[in-house]
Amino acid sequence: MEFNNFLGAYYPNTSYGGERLYADMLEQARLVDRLGFRGVTIPEHHLINILLIPDPLQFAVKVASVTRSVELVTSVCVLPLHDMRVFAGQVVQADILCDGRLVLGVGRGAFAYELARLGKPIEESRERFDESLNVLQALLTREEVSWSGKYYRFEPLTVMPRPRGQRPPPIMIAALVPEAIEASAARGFHVQTTPLNASVEKMREQVAAFRRGQAAAGGAGADLRLALMRVCCVARDDADARRKLELAYDYYGRFHNVFTGPGLVERGAIRPLPLKQSLEELRQSLLICTAGEMVERLQEHAALGVDDFIMNVNFGQAPGECLEALERFADEVMPHFRAPPRAARAGTRP
Repeated sequence: MEFNNFLGAYYPNTSYGGERLYADMLEQARLVDRLGFRGVTIPEHHLINILLIPDPLQFAVKVASVTRSVELVTSVCVLPLHDMRVFAGQVVQADILCDGRLVLGVGRGAFAYELARLGKPIEESRERFDESLNVLQALLTREEVSWSGKYYRFEPLTVMPRPRGQRPPPIMIAALVPEAIEASAARGFHVQTTPLNASVEKMREQVAAFRRGQAAAGGAGADLRLALMRVCCVARDDADARRKLELAYDYYGRFHNVFTGPGLVERGAIRPLPLKQSLEELRQSLLICTAGEMVERLQEHAALGVDDFIMNVNFGQAPGECLEALERFADEVMPHFRAPPRAARAGTRP
């Protein structure tokens, strides 16, 4: 199992300023590059103060300029919000400028508030995503593509420039429900998923669905990777873990406000709402604990067959605390999980 850091760009205090917010994310990227993480993941969200990176491809190019070897994974580009004829060219350009380190994570979108205000209601997002993905694949792999569908109709065109080495970046589908995870893997896609703040049992169901889809893909599924994201922080001690769990409780109160509703947002700031979970129930669902417990709990992930563990330390901690938590993770947890040689990694391209 390898490790990836989610550049979550959480912005609870909107007076903090975008300049400082993105400087913090870049400092995390530089640090995990030095610490030997496999990669970083970069979200796409708009109009709200959580996961606030409106242009993940642009940010990936910037991260590439300040790092040496980490993969740059979008997590995720929301296809229904983009015109694939423009987006395909942006993907090619970003991959070239990232020296082939880009992994294109894509999804349908998660926040009804966001999608509705951008004119792409969530009720249409599955259908829009499916057609957008098909159009994107065609544009990245073929020349003189025409289309006649529900959301796209255009005469033959060729996206320029063509992909680096005529090989577009690997595509990774974001999916939460087991049926979508299995279907994505069966089609030959890498998969990103997360149990969010649900039970460990949900994570087991997600992993099992991926393995079923991977098996259904036959030989094409041999090198597929499953990336699983969780809020994760190596605390200094039990008291530190308790304090950080309270921050995560506030974080998920905002997250679920726009994820499951009702979408109460004022001037871009999401109102934190109470969770249905108790603090103790949340502790069981997240990975906020001391190093010894972290190793034990992550060993279950590795045993299940998670390929890439994506950790999110950006749930309200101060920037310096995030960096310290990443260093503790690298020093005290990562040595317990042996990674394969970089040249053998799926998705790595010359």
